[in-house]
Amino acid sequence: MDKSEKKSQLITITNLPVVAHGSLEEYIRFVNSIPLLTSSEEYTLAEKWQNDEDIEAARYLVLSHLRLVVSIARNYTGYGLPLADVIQEGTIGLMKAVKRFDPKRGVRLVTFAMHWIRAEINEYVIKNWRIVRTVTTKSQRKLFFSLRSHRSDIGNLSEAEADRLAEQLNVTRDDIVDMNMRLTGSDVGLMSDEKDGFAPQDWLEDKASSPEYILEKNATDKLHTEGIESALQKLDDRSRDIICSRWLADPDNQQTLMELAKKYGVSAERIRQIEVRAMQKMKEFLQEYR
Repeated sequence: MDKSEKKSQLITITNLPVVAHGSLEEYIRFVNSIPLLTSSEEYTLAEKWQNDEDIEAARYLVLSHLRLVVSIARNYTGYGLPLADVIQEGTIGLMKAVKRFDPKRGVRLVTFAMHWIRAEINEYVIKNWRIVRTVTTKSQRKLFFSLRSHRSDIGNLSEAEADRLAEQLNVTRDDIVDMNMRLTGSDVGLMSDEKDGFAPQDWLEDKASSPEYILEKNATDKLHTEGIESALQKLDDRSRDIICSRWLADPDNQQTLMELAKKYGVSAERIRQIEVRAMQKMKEFLQEYR
């Protein structure tokens, strides 16, 4: 191919639109119609971008490798995410690869770009596959995709299969079981719907921390401490001693009516009467105190 033919081919690429309008199928047909670059053309364009920051050269490199993005994106259809969105994320990875590509290393852009395309798509899948993030660490991210690729059916996992996968993927059995549970689990709405009327918020709610409960508890605590102490001060010494001995002392030290009757030299019935009147007086005081 002489220089004029190469120039004609590059001009053809230049005249193509940056994106195709219409359906996803039309876009895929569009990217597949873009001519591939030869090794020498790719080297020349990469040098123009690297040395002169030639935007058109970078555009050629991206356009000619869009079919690679589509090819890689098709491998992620099993995650239930829109293929168009996956392709879009892969294209971002391709643009990052073009920005960092060094033709002097002797590696074709297609080989260099595959890593960046997959990395960008992987990040998108992990963030959007579930509302709640399934993985958070680098090792979990690796296992997330490895486990799916090694299992044709993500579901119940037998002990024998868990051991086999752990050995095959060089991780512990617990890691396999944990990731399988993450993959097979589903997101649950926090709010209840009209069908079952129950959702996690029903058992996540901490009623003990609500403002109403705290205020009520503070008022009750105050009534049980300051209120009772104030009510006792309204009684005479004998009535106070009877109430404290009968109701406020430790269980092992509480006294009976007979013991208090002997202490004060009266009948047990008299002690009971004093106790009833004292309790009634305290009750009336506490109603006002509340």
